[in-house]
Formats: sequence, structure tokens, C-alpha cells
Amino acid sequence: MGKRLRRGRSICSCKSPRPSYHANPRCSFNWYEKDLWTEIAKSLDGKSLVKLAATCRWFHSVIMDDSIWRFACLRDLQVPEPGHVAFNWNKLYASVVDGSHSYTFREKEKHLDWMRIGAFYIESKVALLTERLNLPLEIRQQNATEKMFQSCGASVLNNIKTGIWIADLQLVRCPVCELDKCDGTMQTLDVRHIELFQYKGFQDGSWKYELIRNHKVEKPMKAASGGIFDLKHLNDRASAGIFNLKLWTGEPDDFQPKAMITFHSVAINTNLQVNDGLLTKYYMMRAGPDGEVVSIRISQQLL
Repeated sequence: MGKRLRRGRSICSCKSPRPSYHANPRCSFNWYEKDLWTEIAKSLDGKSLVKLAATCRWFHSVIMDDSIWRFACLRDLQVPEPGHVAFNWNKLYASVVDGSHSYTFREKEKHLDWMRIGAFYIESKVALLTERLNLPLEIRQQNATEKMFQSCGASVLNNIKTGIWIADLQLVRCPVCELDKCDGTMQTLDVRHIELFQYKGFQDGSWKYELIRNHKVEKPMKAASGGIFDLKHLNDRASAGIFNLKLWTGEPDDFQPKAMITFHSVAINTNLQVNDGLLTKYYMMRAGPDGEVVSIRISQQLL
């Protein structure tokens, strides 16, 4: 007869870490140490943090501390500390990584596809919106007036909510086309303050996008591009790199959308095939009638 298998120990449920001391009281190590696990948590990604927090109540109380999620959010987004925020960092982190974007909440029937670009930081409350990434050097390097920017198809937007902004590239159905089988599409550079999705005014639809201006070019265009810059940092070395199109926009026959993001700016570019021109529209969303600007869109469609 074969040997009978020895019965092993039964599987036990997860328990909180327990103190474990050596015989010598001077030489001891406590597994039940909050500071130790706080430091370990800073090396984990978001999914691992959630799994660890779900193991037991003790880990949940440690891992759900707001300081851990603030660290994870700033680390993963690679942005500076914004100071005070109105919501818990674990909720802000979730709104960035859970696959949500602005078209998730409304206009789903128009939405086709999207791509997360990344995060940048607005510090000065003033942003420059431009459809041209070849702005004249003399304008970029001087204290240009709003009228000078407008002459280049750009727009200056004030009262921007400072802090971390999330940037997406959206592909949506052309608004002038109502046919179900229409292949007409347009691209949208869609940026939002990191707190936007938490506000009731956005969730219930009472905050609306307002058209700032539009700019039509009725001649063939080589590319559809757009950029959003913290005006204070327009001449920073990193932001200036966006204007060097050869570095990141691809070859003329490469029609895949490209994006570039820096600490204080973001831009997109899509090389175009044969066309008759381009219509660019700038939109903004305020946090209430007189509130700060919390979302910006640059939408472009072929003529």
C-alpha cells in the first residue's frame, strides 16, 4: 500500500500583524508598526495599495491614510505638490486611473475614442490656447498683448483654477454630421482640473462648456494641432521644446496623433491628408457662473 499523505495545516484567514519579540528585550522587532508599512506603501502602485488595504482592517486604516495617496498621485503623475485640495487624495487618484474622461459623463453618443496624455501644472491662473505650434519667436519671447496672440489664432484665458490638470486627446463624431453611418470625425484636446469630476455641478450637468472663440482657415492644412500653456512659463526651456515640431510630430506621411506634455504645458498634432481647411473652436467650463475655469477644450474639424 502507498503511504498515506500527511494532512497539512488548514488555511487560516488573514490576521493583523502581531508583535514578535526576541528573548532579549533589548533586541526586538515589531511587525505591528504603522510607520514601517507607510514607507513600504510608498513603493507600491495603486492596484497593489488597494489589494493590501483589503486584506484586513488594520491594513485598511494604514493604507487609506491620505498622505499615502497624495504621494502616489504626485509620483505617478510627475507633478509638483499643489498645496490644499478640496477632496481626499484617494478619490482624486481614482478619478485619474479608473478610465474616466469628460465624455464618460455626457455626449457618449458622440464619443469614438480617446488617449490619456498625462498631467501638467497651471500656476499663474492665465493660460494661452493656440491652434498654431509655430508661433513667431518674437511674440513668444516678448510680453505679447492679447491682441498680438489673437492675430496668430491664439487666445488668452484668465481666472484658471491653479493646480494639477489632466490632459486627454479625444476623437468624437463631427457635430455637423447627424447620419449614423457618417465617418466624419474631429479631434479635441481636452484638459481638466484634477478635482473636476468630484464637483456636483459637473456631475449633474449644471456646469456647461462655453464657446470662447472659433478660427476658420479656408485653405489646405498640413496638420491639426493645438496647445495649452501656463502663460507665465511659456518661455521655459521645456515648454519651448513643444515649438520644435521636428522633435515629436512625426514624418509628414505619419497620420497617427502625437502629443507632448511638460510641467506647464501640453500639445497635440495630427498630420492631415488632402483637405479644404480647418475649423478650430476654443471652449471653457467654469465652476459656476462666476467661478474659476476648470476645464478647457480645443476642438478641430476638417472643412
